[in-house]
Amino acid sequence: MKKKHTSLHLLPEGYTEFLRDLKRRIKESQLKAAISANTELILLYWDIGKEILERQEKEGWGAKIIERLSTDLKQEFPGMKGFSPRNLKYMRAFAQNYPKRKFVQEVLAQITWYHNIAIFEKIKEPAEREWYIHKTVEHGWSRNILVHQIESGLYHRQGKGVSNFSRTLPSPQSDLARQTLKDPYLFDFLMLENDAEEREIEKQLTHHITKFLLELGAGFAFVGRQYHLEISGNDYYIDLLFYHLKLRCYVVIELKGGKFKPEYAGKLNFYLSAVDDLLKGNNDNPSIGIILCRTKDKVLAEYSLRDINKPIGVSDYKLTHAIPEEFKSSLPSIEELESELTQYLSEKS
Repeated sequence: MKKKHTSLHLLPEGYTEFLRDLKRRIKESQLKAAISANTELILLYWDIGKEILERQEKEGWGAKIIERLSTDLKQEFPGMKGFSPRNLKYMRAFAQNYPKRKFVQEVLAQITWYHNIAIFEKIKEPAEREWYIHKTVEHGWSRNILVHQIESGLYHRQGKGVSNFSRTLPSPQSDLARQTLKDPYLFDFLMLENDAEEREIEKQLTHHITKFLLELGAGFAFVGRQYHLEISGNDYYIDLLFYHLKLRCYVVIELKGGKFKPEYAGKLNFYLSAVDDLLKGNNDNPSIGIILCRTKDKVLAEYSLRDINKPIGVSDYKLTHAIPEEFKSSLPSIEELESELTQYLSEKS
């Protein structure tokens, strides 16, 4: 008698949807568990830091107590590597910088311990710290990308530049477009000389498109370089063409090797009209233009955009960028910190 085999193609009705739903629920459960564990770890470190801080302030414990505490905790919990003297000092500083437990639980626990260390070590202003925390959560930045954004001064560059967005775009699109514009843009990853030609800069930007997209910001998708448009039998080429997923529009970027000139705005206005006519879909918003120049005169740029009805922004770019001295503070090694959450999770299991 032949043994019956159930064919993989003869699955019960609804099985595929059932499996898909189970996979989704399991992944959501795993994510919630990881978030919960991270929250507990952050709160544990804050509690330890607060206790150390209070004992030192109220009972006069000296700095050497941290060395002793590190030794005793390591002996009691040999599998955990978060109790080095340096990390205990970070816990104390963490509690000192963020005295409200509710803020720690609701805001800081959304990111990892080593993200938090990078932020409070490198940034002193509370508003700027909170901005980077929310951006890290919003964009899912790794610690390395977070550090890069801090050291490039993103907080101070975001939303800068000369534009007519508030006049030519409806709200809230105008607000989002304005926040998208930076000044200056930093192309320090190109390693080019300051007198590099436009085409060489443009070529290198597309060669390093991943880093270029990171500098442009979240939402940009690359469409093409020297994008061809045929108008009335004539050929025209857009330097760089992108599509912005949040703004839902094309973004035309013109790259200039020297200082801003008023005629650049007129040419870009022409390109935007052509893109809106030839490429823009029914569900797309009006295209936006950005002129990137080596330098600009703000007043000259404002006059040039005053009577133009297409949304255009003007910003500088820099090929090299020196990290400010105040950003060069030491951080614990990645090796020391990267395993802390994993170690904590293993202790919990």
